Amino acid sequence: MSEPTRQRTNLLRLALHYFRFNLSAGMAYSTSFLIQVFGMALNNGAFIIFWLVLFDRIGAEIAGYGFTDVMFLWALAASGFGLSVVVFGNTHQLSRIIYTGELDVYLLQPRPVLLNVLLSRTVVSGWGDLLYGLSLFVITQPMSLTGWLLFLLFTILMALVVTAVRVFYHCLTFFLGNAEGFAQLAGELVISFMLYPGSIFRGPAAWLLHSLIPAAFVAYIPARIFASFDPGTLLIVLAADAVIVAAAFLMFRLGLRRYESGNLIGSRM
Repeated sequence: MSEPTRQRTNLLRLALHYFRFNLSAGMAYSTSFLIQVFGMALNNGAFIIFWLVLFDRIGAEIAGYGFTDVMFLWALAASGFGLSVVVFGNTHQLSRIIYTGELDVYLLQPRPVLLNVLLSRTVVSGWGDLLYGLSLFVITQPMSLTGWLLFLLFTILMALVVTAVRVFYHCLTFFLGNAEGFAQLAGELVISFMLYPGSIFRGPAAWLLHSLIPAAFVAYIPARIFASFDPGTLLIVLAADAVIVAAAFLMFRLGLRRYESGNLIGSRM
């Protein structure tokens, strides 16, 4: 087995180990686990009523989006966000881990530092988001093998991109001090923007959604691909998402060099 293959295998084992451990830890208190999961799913489900009433009152599409199109965005947002916080649950704690010096613990472990940090925690309520998103997709979208494969692919891509966006902005903590609030806001803006028809955003807002807050690459363009499959556009989405994830890893590596230099250790003292 070659070295790159061995590293990928070890990384997969690490991810599966954390997933099993975090899941068993969350289910140790089964009642609390179920309340959080179904409570989140019920909370999300209430928004369906809002959109049903809105489309009933309007009696037409909103900027080219029908009810099923908006439900696709909501299903994708819920499932992608849920998968992100279930698998990479420590993402929202990254700034605190950096500025309090807890990152030292992960530096002593023979694992990829960033992935080790992100995988080491889960958010139980994320299962509710994931369950809601999958259920909403089944209820509101036409069923086909291609549709399911595209939805699962876009869910995974969204989870990776939302995680990467948060990591990128959390890493500003290495350079500017505690950026936790800013990073949380950036992640929430991605989710918030993708819950509404993308065609209503024009001018500077549209540019923002294709760059600093890349909701277009995880929601609007995937919605178009789902409605009318285009392999060329899918490749563009895959390439754009890969750039976003790579930028997050690069930002963390640059920040880690500064952290290891001792500057942050001195500032904490």
